[in-house]
Amino acid sequence: MSEAVAKPHLSLSKILQMNLGFLGLQFSFGLQQGNMAPIYSYLGAEEASLPILQLAGPITGLVIQPIVGAMSDRTDSRWGRRTPYFVIGAILCSLGLFFMPLSQSILMAASLLWILDAGNNITMEPYRAYVSDRLNEDQHNVGFLTQSAFTGLAQCLALGTPALLVGLFGINKDALGANNIPDTVYIVFTIGAVLSLSTILWSVIRVPELPLTEQQKADIAAQPKTTAATIREIGDAIREMPTPMRKLGIMMLFQWYAMGIYWTYVTYSIARSVYNSSEPLSDGFRSAVLANGTMAAFYNAVAFVAALAMMPAIRKLGPRRVHALALVAGGLGMLAIPQMTETMWLFPAAVGVGICWGSIMGTPYVMLASCIPPRRTGVYMGIFNMMIVIPMLLNAATFPFYYDPWLGGDARNALMLAGVLLVCAAVAVMQVRDSELGTVAAVA
Repeated sequence: MSEAVAKPHLSLSKILQMNLGFLGLQFSFGLQQGNMAPIYSYLGAEEASLPILQLAGPITGLVIQPIVGAMSDRTDSRWGRRTPYFVIGAILCSLGLFFMPLSQSILMAASLLWILDAGNNITMEPYRAYVSDRLNEDQHNVGFLTQSAFTGLAQCLALGTPALLVGLFGINKDALGANNIPDTVYIVFTIGAVLSLSTILWSVIRVPELPLTEQQKADIAAQPKTTAATIREIGDAIREMPTPMRKLGIMMLFQWYAMGIYWTYVTYSIARSVYNSSEPLSDGFRSAVLANGTMAAFYNAVAFVAALAMMPAIRKLGPRRVHALALVAGGLGMLAIPQMTETMWLFPAAVGVGICWGSIMGTPYVMLASCIPPRRTGVYMGIFNMMIVIPMLLNAATFPFYYDPWLGGDARNALMLAGVLLVCAAVAVMQVRDSELGTVAAVA
């Protein structure tokens, strides 16, 4: 039986409003990318232990996203199918952001990161499913790449705001709290806490979910709601996973292992190559944190523009070719960044990273949405996120063992490894055939 349901064609303005919540959600992720490793270092963490301390994101994503995705597929509430998860997740995220700069120890920061990532993950996959629910297939391209564009814009703002606070508003970059965390971090995390909740509320109020059809309500009512049933549904979905989604999993392994390395060690690479420093409490390291924030803001601005440009490119070339080219651009950028010895030259190298990031947050979901059955959108979006977090868990489990002996304890070598892995991801995505995309979604 076909599950196709006629949906109203949304204007670009409406698509932008429905995805505005991604601005707050990704502002939070941007703050984590640019600040969590330095926060741990300010509190006394060793450099080699950073991947382990970042485990909150991968583990909460691994556990929460498929479960919440499956639960949202089975939800029929007065507030909607996905909306309850958006709001609960946004509240947890806001609390985590507000209290993070007040951390007095590594344990407190790690605990708050678990809360923050739990909130982000509760929101994330229902939000992805919401786009698939709300838009017809011919608008999926615009819907997911709009999310990608908001990701670039949000992370540009999150990562660039500390430098603006110093350069435009005169905040002293060396002004520290009693816990060694700079004042700029306090300010920008508070901004993130406000945005996280307010943008989600705007989206769900301005572009509410479509009411479920009587058939959809009957299907949901007929499904068991127990925890065991939810876990069985996840297991069944994994066993019945479409072939192209399995192939995309190989690409995701290389892609996200590389991104995990990049986010953890890019600041340390810049500190060594530009500022000749590896001491977290030094002025050079704090300058590297700000330089990385500015560079990351730049590459996220590039990602914003690239995501918009990819909409017509995907229609012409197809999503897998566009994504492969973007991954190669990112790989070349990561290979180049450690070679730069002046701040100004970081920005040309970061262009490739921006193009890559603009594609990562949108194009794989265009491919995914074309090959999964609509009735399992939530659970498959959650399982797809497992393909993000498993590589990050592997990174945390393996990287500390070879960082010193194989990479010389040098973050510049870590970034070059990440660049090579992105090129491997480009090769992997080309193994997905165009004929495999769009053939499964029509199956009831």
